Order: sequence, then C-alpha cells, then structure tokens
Amino acid sequence: MTLFRLLLLTIVAVVGVYTVMVVSEHGMGLLPIFFGDIAKMEWPGQFNLDFFSLLTLGAVWMMWRHHFSPAGIALGFCVFAGGAPYLCSYLLVASYQANGDAKVILLGEKRAAA
Repeated sequence: MTLFRLLLLTIVAVVGVYTVMVVSEHGMGLLPIFFGDIAKMEWPGQFNLDFFSLLTLGAVWMMWRHHFSPAGIALGFCVFAGGAPYLCSYLLVASYQANGDAKVILLGEKRAAA
C-alpha cells in the first residue's frame, strides 16, 4: 500500500506542476483545443478521446462506489474537472479511511462488508 500511495502522490505532484506550467504559458483555453483535436481525427485527438474515456470510467466508478447518491454524482463529475490529480487524491484519502484494505477502497464500505 505504501508504494501505491507514493505513486498517487507522484502523479498528483507531476501532473500538478505540469499543469501550472502549461496554464502559465498558454492560459486556460483547454476545452476548445481538447475537443478540436478530437474533431481533427489525428493522433492528438485519439489520445484525447482515449483519456476522456478513462475519465468517464473513473467518474462512473466514483458514482457507483457512492451508490449514485447526490454526493457520489457530484464526486463523479469532479473527476472530469480534476482528472488524475483529483482521482489520485481521492484514492489516497480513501486508502487511509479504509486502513489500506483494497476491497474497501474499490467497493466502498457497504459493498465490501456484504
């Protein structure tokens, strides 16, 4: 679990620093570029579509883990806005709340107890 937590922290730090550098150089105009690349049907668009699919899976998992409650739905939508740093931060907190129990981390307390 220690290595997993270190990986999560590394992802948050690396993507966070990279994002700050990109925003300071290019501003906040991500969405037109992101979806524009997808519309061009080229390799950057393929990567963006693949990434968007992973964000969708992460968001649906988050909502499912929280039984599609209003809070779970809100947390799921945060995956789209926060990407890997958000999901990694969530998993880091969840890993401590679950005392490192992977079953509880993945399923949530109610499903893990069943």
